[in-house]
Amino acid sequence: MDIEIIGGDEYGNDAYARLFDDIMSDLNKAVLIDKVQLTLEPATPLFIFSIVLRAAPAAKTIGDVATVRTDVGGVHVTITQERYAPDILKELWAKYGRKAVYQQTRFDLDVQGAKDTDVNAIVVASGEDDRREIMAALWRTMPEGIKNRKALISDNVITVVATEEVLLPEMIERGRKVHVAMGGSADV
Repeated sequence: MDIEIIGGDEYGNDAYARLFDDIMSDLNKAVLIDKVQLTLEPATPLFIFSIVLRAAPAAKTIGDVATVRTDVGGVHVTITQERYAPDILKELWAKYGRKAVYQQTRFDLDVQGAKDTDVNAIVVASGEDDRREIMAALWRTMPEGIKNRKALISDNVITVVATEEVLLPEMIERGRKVHVAMGGSADV
C-alpha cells in the first residue's frame, strides 16, 4: 500500500501514515488498498482521505474463495481464503442444515447432498460489505471530533472530505479534485 501524506507537520505526517497503515492492517483491509492520499490540515480544519482499491468491490462466491469438488454423496470444500471461513460455514448451514455439513478441519468441509455447481454459486460476501467495512475503517483513522463528512465513491476510489466545522462547498470541491486525481469519476 502506497501512502502519500499532504500536510505541514512532518512528524505528524509520519505518525499518521503509521497509524493509518496499522489500523488498515489490523482490520485486514490493507490487502484491498493500492494507493492512499491523506490531506491533513488541522488548522483549517480539513481532512481529505482518498484511497484506491486494488479492484472495485464485487460479490464473492464460495467458488471464488474455496476449492469445491464432487465427493461421495455430496461435495468437499477446501477454503483457500481464511477470512471467508465463518461466512462459508454460515451459508452452508443455512442452505443444507447443520447435519449435512461436516467440518473435518478449520478449512475442510464435506456437504452431504450438495452439487458442486450449487455450492460454487453461493454468495458469501457482497461487494457492498467490503465497501462498508473499508468506510468504517476510514472513520476509525480520522481524528477525534470530526463531525461533518462527505463520502465520494466511484468504482474503486473512495474519498472522504471531513471537518469539525461546517463542510463548505469549496472543501467538497477540493475533495472532488483529489478524488478525480486518484482515478475516481468527476460526477460524484
